[in-house]
Amino acid sequence: MTELTAIAPTTEPTKVVAITGASSGIGEATARRLAADGHRLLLGARRTDRLDALTRELNTAGGTAQFQRLDVTDAADVRAFVQAAEERFGRLDALVNNAGVMPLSPLAELRTEEWDRMIDVNVRGVLHGIAAALPGMRARGGGHFVTVASVGAYEVSPTAAVYCATKFAVRAISEGLRQESTGNIRVTLVSPGVTESELADHICDPAARAAMKAYRAVALPASAIADAIAYALAQSPEVDVNEIVVRPAASAQ
Repeated sequence: MTELTAIAPTTEPTKVVAITGASSGIGEATARRLAADGHRLLLGARRTDRLDALTRELNTAGGTAQFQRLDVTDAADVRAFVQAAEERFGRLDALVNNAGVMPLSPLAELRTEEWDRMIDVNVRGVLHGIAAALPGMRARGGGHFVTVASVGAYEVSPTAAVYCATKFAVRAISEGLRQESTGNIRVTLVSPGVTESELADHICDPAARAAMKAYRAVALPASAIADAIAYALAQSPEVDVNEIVVRPAASAQ
């Protein structure tokens, strides 16, 4: 059982933040960090049992968190998620687009269902989040999109062609959103290097799975990425942190 860490009380929580893919890995670590910073959170993922346990833990420690089941591949589900944040907390200041999958394999394996899954979650999921949250942020005169990409948004490696393609796309979408915004909408892309998470557990191709196990021998804790997200959110309104790349110091990857 995770030991509870007391969260310092605050009379005016800084922001209302919704986090996708919050049931494990980077999403869970981000929820812990942002709750400790005093933000009010709506956590989304498909595994509601994990969300329930995490929400209870954060609230017991003095934070403010609620959860809602979320499938980012379903546009209506994402709209309902954003609407829930607005209804429960009165507004949505920031959306952390974190949900992602990484079932790596060589293209020659023709795992087209896995390709489709990566496109649906990694790309469409981000677009669904933008489409759901952007109108409200524009109407309120401000907001912040933080999207978790990967170092795969900058380079391609064997077995990761489709995964990297989705992250290149997310990087392009984030940059386009930044350029189209007029100063009141901030856009941050956080690109982790090798990080402790469950992503590699879903690799079905044996060779790709073995290669990823070796690749992940040196990995960042998920809390390091949560710290980067917290840093971007903490900046004053006139500061827009556009891109953060975080790699293990002991690795060239």
